[in-house]
Amino acid sequence: MSSTSTDTHAAPAITTTAGDQGPHPISLVTTPVLLVAVCAALWLYLSRLHLDAIEARALNPRTVTTQVIEHLELVAVSTVLVIAIAVPLGVVLTRPRLRRLAPIPLAVANIGQAVPSIGVLVLLAVTVGIGFDKAIIALVLVSALSVLRNTMVGLQGIDHSLIDAGRGMGLTKTAVLIRIELPLAVPVMLAGVRVALIFNVSSATLAAFTNAGGLGDLINTGIAVNRTPILLTGSVLTAVLALAIDWLAGLAERFLRPHGL
Repeated sequence: MSSTSTDTHAAPAITTTAGDQGPHPISLVTTPVLLVAVCAALWLYLSRLHLDAIEARALNPRTVTTQVIEHLELVAVSTVLVIAIAVPLGVVLTRPRLRRLAPIPLAVANIGQAVPSIGVLVLLAVTVGIGFDKAIIALVLVSALSVLRNTMVGLQGIDHSLIDAGRGMGLTKTAVLIRIELPLAVPVMLAGVRVALIFNVSSATLAAFTNAGGLGDLINTGIAVNRTPILLTGSVLTAVLALAIDWLAGLAERFLRPHGL
């Protein structure tokens, strides 16, 4: 009896959670299946309509494809720039010698996000002109706060005993940052990038006002000529694009998260 009791305590049962088992296959396919169904429903709706000349020209497959590509370019370029700017800045501002400077860039980023996106775009259009690059500047200003703030919060939330342990093992400050701090802050940082992506998808529709292209052109055309099929197509495609990018970002967030976190 005593031997049995000892063995039981020596080999406790190991339980696993859903998070340890990775994403369930059903959860991975639900969103894309739903988005495909929405696109199919939109196509069926348009195919049963007798489009006039204006609608047929605006909804030409080549034109719509070009606008989707332009929208993706706006989102991709602006998000890459946000990550390239906000992540290093967030790292620098969490270093002991530079923490006192943190309120300045945070205030600028807060202003960029507090001001409506259309206001930032119009202000840039009036001051520096219109075009793709001007829209990129506006999108960066609008979405930089989430990445900057999450980078700082992720790094500041790390237990200092872990940093002290790394230093005690002989690691330099740079090695501690790369091997301990950044990996532990990755989940919070990825959440900020995900929010920035969604901000950019929605705000990029307004880039049409600065002649930067994108699905905003389709929406504006539908409003200007009072054609519901054009307006509906632009709105649905924008929503589908936002949900698809959010789904992909969610997958990246799961698979890039360090094991054990």
